Amino acid sequence: MKADDDDKSYDDINVTPMVDLYLVLLLIFIIMTTAGVQGIKVDLPRGSSSPALGGPKSRAITVNNEGKIFLDTVPVTLEQLEQRLNEHKSSNPDFPVVVRGDRGTQYQGVMDVLDVLGRVGLTQIGLATQPPG
Repeated sequence: MKADDDDKSYDDINVTPMVDLYLVLLLIFIIMTTAGVQGIKVDLPRGSSSPALGGPKSRAITVNNEGKIFLDTVPVTLEQLEQRLNEHKSSNPDFPVVVRGDRGTQYQGVMDVLDVLGRVGLTQIGLATQPPG
């Protein structure tokens, strides 16, 4: 009886190691994709070392050295910025906003963004800077 068991061919394929491999590859892909999205690169001015407003529910508004405005990483005009912030405020009424301006940015561009934030009625506004030194 034992000899018959050894001669029996197996028609089933064990897919468990293959599924484990696919899950590990999927996990690596997800981590690398989210790590690659870092936002718009700007040269921040120096500031104090006080605590920041950032967090998972905060929104970042960036004004680069060319004067272009970005909401998180999406380029927007001032009108689009106001519209999207109003939409976000309707679902989340009290969220912090971090304004990031390049060191070479014209001051008027940052003031225009701050005017929009005032019209929307946001009160938790932070200005991103580099630590001193």
